[in-house]
Amino acid sequence: MNDNQLTYADAGVDVKEGARAVELMKRHVKETFNDQVIGDLGSFGGLLRLSGSFESPVLVAGTDGVGTKLKIAFLMDKHDTVGQDLVAMCVNDILCQGATPLFFLDYLATGHLEAEKAADIVKGITDGCKLSKMPLLGGETAEMPGFYQPGEYDMAGFAVGVVDEKRIVTGASIKPGDVIIGLASSGVHSNGYSLVRKLCFDKLKLTVESQVEALGGSLGEALLEPTRIYVQSVLKVLETVSVKGMVHMTGGGFFENIPRILPEGMTAKMTLGSWSMPPIFSWMQEQGDIKRDEMYGTFNMGLGFLMVVDSADVDAVMESLASSGEKAYRVGEIVPTGADGERVQLWEG
Repeated sequence: MNDNQLTYADAGVDVKEGARAVELMKRHVKETFNDQVIGDLGSFGGLLRLSGSFESPVLVAGTDGVGTKLKIAFLMDKHDTVGQDLVAMCVNDILCQGATPLFFLDYLATGHLEAEKAADIVKGITDGCKLSKMPLLGGETAEMPGFYQPGEYDMAGFAVGVVDEKRIVTGASIKPGDVIIGLASSGVHSNGYSLVRKLCFDKLKLTVESQVEALGGSLGEALLEPTRIYVQSVLKVLETVSVKGMVHMTGGGFFENIPRILPEGMTAKMTLGSWSMPPIFSWMQEQGDIKRDEMYGTFNMGLGFLMVVDSADVDAVMESLASSGEKAYRVGEIVPTGADGERVQLWEG
C-alpha cells in the first residue's frame, strides 16, 4: 500500500474498534429480547410482532436524552448507569398516557470509540429495558472525530409503547376532590444538572470525589444515582384502577409538568412535608441559597411520578404500589383555580 494513501482510520474512525464494540454489546442487548422480537441482531431494521388483545391499539412514542448529567459520568469515568437514565426519561413519559412499552432504540455518538466504554453504556440501557420489560430493538453507534471533546459522548433514546384507545390516560376527567399520589424519586434523576453543576463545581468548588456528610457519601455517587423507572408498578395499578392523570416529573419541576394534565379551571394543591425528600435537595437549597420556587420549578424534589385518582380509589392504589415496592405518598388534591390563576399551589401543611 502506498504510504500516501488515506484510510478511514487516518480520518479518526476505527472500523475494527467499532466491530469489537458491537460484539461486546450483543450479549447485553440479547438479554432484553422477548418472544415478540423477530430475527436476530445485525439487520438494517428491528422487527417486532405486535401481540395482545386490543380493540383499537394506539402507539405512543417518546424521545429524550440524559442532558448534562453525562458530565458527571465523564468526571467519574463511570458509564454503566446513565443508560438507565436514558431509558427512564423515555418510558416514564409514554407511561403517562397509560402505554405499555414495546421497544427501545438508542443513538450513541462520540469522537473516538472505545469498545469497553460503549459496552458499559449499552449495559445501562439494557438494564433500563429489562426494568421496563421491553427489548432494545436496535440502535446506532456513531464515531465522529473532531465533533466531541476527548472522552465525551452524547446519546438519545426513542421508546414506543401501545395502549388501547379507550384506556388512554389524558387528565380530562380530573375534578376537584381528586387526590394526587406521588411516587418517590431516587434523587435528582436527569433534570436540572446545569444548575447542579453551577452550584457544586463553580460556587462550592467541590469535586465528584468530595465527601458530603449530608449525602452519606461522595458527591459524584449522589449525583449519578440512576433515574427510577415506574413502568411495572404503574401498569399494575392500571389493571384495576381508572387513573385520571399521570405526570413524569422532569425538566420544569412542579410548575411546568403538573399543569400539562390539568383541565381548565383545575389547580393542584401540593402539601409540602407530606413526602420524604432525599437530602440532596435540602442540601442544595441551603448551600446555594436557592429560593423555594426555584427549587420546585427545576427539580422533582423527591417525587419522580404523580398519579391523580378519585378519592375512593386512593387505598387501592396505595396498596398496589406498596406491593410493587414503591414508596408512595398522598401529596395533594385537586381544587378549583382561584382568582390568582395559579395552576400549582405549594401549601405548607
